Amino acid sequence: MKNLFQIFLVIVLAGSARSAQPLPRSTPEAQGVASAAMIEFVQALDQIDGLHGVVVLRHGQMIAGGWWAPYDAAHQHVLYSLSKSFTSTAVGCAVAQGKLSLDDAVLKFFPADAPANPSANLKAMRVRDLLIMSTGHQDEPPTAPDEVSPKSFLAQPVPHLPGTHFKYNTAATFMLSAIVQQVTGQTVLDYLRPRLFEPLGIEQPVWDANFQGISLGGYGLRVRTEELAKFGQLYLQHGNWQGQPLLPADWVALATARQTSNGSNPDSDWNQGYGFQFWRCRHNAFRGDGAFGQYCVVMPEQDTVVAINSGVKDMQAVLNVIWDKLLPAVQPHALPPNPAAARQLTDTLAHLEVSPVQGAATATVAATILNHKFVFPANAQKLENLRLASSDAGKTLTLTLRMDGKEIVLPCGYHEWKKSRAPLLAGKLAQFPDEPTAGTFAWLDDHTCAIKLCAFETPYQTTLTLRFNGEQMTLDAETNVAFGPTERPQLIGRAE
Repeated sequence: MKNLFQIFLVIVLAGSARSAQPLPRSTPEAQGVASAAMIEFVQALDQIDGLHGVVVLRHGQMIAGGWWAPYDAAHQHVLYSLSKSFTSTAVGCAVAQGKLSLDDAVLKFFPADAPANPSANLKAMRVRDLLIMSTGHQDEPPTAPDEVSPKSFLAQPVPHLPGTHFKYNTAATFMLSAIVQQVTGQTVLDYLRPRLFEPLGIEQPVWDANFQGISLGGYGLRVRTEELAKFGQLYLQHGNWQGQPLLPADWVALATARQTSNGSNPDSDWNQGYGFQFWRCRHNAFRGDGAFGQYCVVMPEQDTVVAINSGVKDMQAVLNVIWDKLLPAVQPHALPPNPAAARQLTDTLAHLEVSPVQGAATATVAATILNHKFVFPANAQKLENLRLASSDAGKTLTLTLRMDGKEIVLPCGYHEWKKSRAPLLAGKLAQFPDEPTAGTFAWLDDHTCAIKLCAFETPYQTTLTLRFNGEQMTLDAETNVAFGPTERPQLIGRAE
């Protein structure tokens, strides 16, 4: 494979300086899918609370692309564990380049970080075991950016023989990232720039790193939805892109095949087997996926790719829509043109929206509380005070918070999203001090104001409910999705 990769490398590096063209567009009918069926597919997704963006490719043509405002085509989206499939790609490049082997022992790469007396199982752990999530761990090693490292991973007990026990393991993917960096001298982000990101036209990928500067590997990558679809199309095309082989076809076949069993439920897309950081799906498809509904689904038999970003609680429900609505609509030959249906699909895609807060534009209490500061006693959320203000007759409500010594100003529109930047109220997300944020508001009754804040490069939306009673205000906060509790403790403030 090494000589073959050298040919790939020359082609890729020679072509990486030019920007890849956007994905070609087509009507669904020209690619064998009825626009009416695509409308049903999009409407079914719209019924699931939390969809953010969808791109569908057929025969390499983009037949649908839509975003739920304030999400849009221009902004990136956090991928969470879908990042793992990109790390696998970096490993594939490094293997083909002869930098490492699937059968290399993990300890080989980090002798200085090894425990004093490594167990027999730890000694037996190979790169292949990291890729298939069968490291032998019973408990997953630490994964937080300020904790995860080769040393912390190698210190974790390995009670099972590697290769025999499937255990989803984000720290294992971090180790793949660390190994790539060890053998190439580059982070997976930088290593993939000329080999993947630039040829595909993934313009400004961001990948968070641990405290040592190692890309997290198992999460932390951000790209746009359409760029994610390009990644899936690359794998659908066996590693070829615009006439250039970016990945060896035999690596693509290995990475996306069933390498280990992970369950036996025929109705679950999490029980169909696992490859090299790719999940097998029902209907002979495969995918990368990440927390709260980040998907890159590749359907080889249908020559179709679906990229989805979302913030959902039920990830299986989204995949079910693909199988129930899109899969049956894919036909082997082009269909007669249907301009009216195609226009209706375009209109449907253009008017998708995360539902703003519903209620009134103002309330009787507004006159007495606007521009007044409400102060909170010391609390774990570090919220010191807040105030509401409006200068345009209720069309915009500006929420100003003081948190942990910093002032945050959030404009919120009535029945529309107002954009700004703010720290993520759901909790800091890796390296970014703030996030692109959009807000809406409405009065639920004469004494209650609801504000919805959407950090639209992330899955997170936070709803603040403010209830006013004389000089007192109660504040409740709830997030749509979270790795822990979605509700925060109620805070009580008083007018200053």
